[in-house]
Amino acid sequence: MQEMMILTEIKNRTGTIWLNRPDKRNALHPQLVKELTDAINAFRDDASVKVIVIRGKGDAFCAGADLTVLKQLKEATYEENLNDSKQLASLFEAIYSCPKPVIAAVHGHAIAGGCGLASVCDIVVAAEHAKFGYTETRIGFVPAIVAQFLIRKVGETRARQLLLTGSLISAKEAQQIGLIATCVNGDDFETTVDNLVQTLIHKTSGEALMATKTLINIVADASHSEAIDYAVALNAKARGTDDCQRGIQAFLDKKTIEW
Repeated sequence: MQEMMILTEIKNRTGTIWLNRPDKRNALHPQLVKELTDAINAFRDDASVKVIVIRGKGDAFCAGADLTVLKQLKEATYEENLNDSKQLASLFEAIYSCPKPVIAAVHGHAIAGGCGLASVCDIVVAAEHAKFGYTETRIGFVPAIVAQFLIRKVGETRARQLLLTGSLISAKEAQQIGLIATCVNGDDFETTVDNLVQTLIHKTSGEALMATKTLINIVADASHSEAIDYAVALNAKARGTDDCQRGIQAFLDKKTIEW
């Protein structure tokens, strides 16, 4: 029986996924990719989970592709490589399209595919010593699957520089260009992640969170007129939800609402 490459936990409406290959610096492996995809989808459908957090065991968040897998690529057929690529794309899409917020808690380096994994998450909190980089071109590879997600996140100019040079950047630089949301001192890392999770859990409506994430994804792909039409319809629909009615009443009563 194969050992699980991830660990999962549900606690206080938070679904946490740990990349559990510390001896391999949590390098991506087909089994890990499948397990992680399945975990994201399971948490998506679990009503007890409001927020999802992806973390890594050991020193690194995720150091890219597994060396064993890279060796196998030399002998793999096009069809085998295509299937492997589709699995990684399915993982990224599962995270990106999941209606629940997905946080990447990056306590250590996120390199190549690991940086791609962080990139597709909604919010990235990183310790200041963490490094980020899409190093694929330095080994003759192409950072193909992450490209469209990265361009949406940081814009074409920044994406070109990161993807073409394969350079590593600090967490502070990653924050400055909008790749990550927050860069903090290592001593404050856990508190910052926990505060973010608690804000999402207790200070935001679950219905509104999911609708807002879906809105962001749809607007990113839609024309201006399509985006406006969708936003108008969503705005009207949201007003009639139980959460909105409850929130409005609490506001009128000058009460703090606990979701």
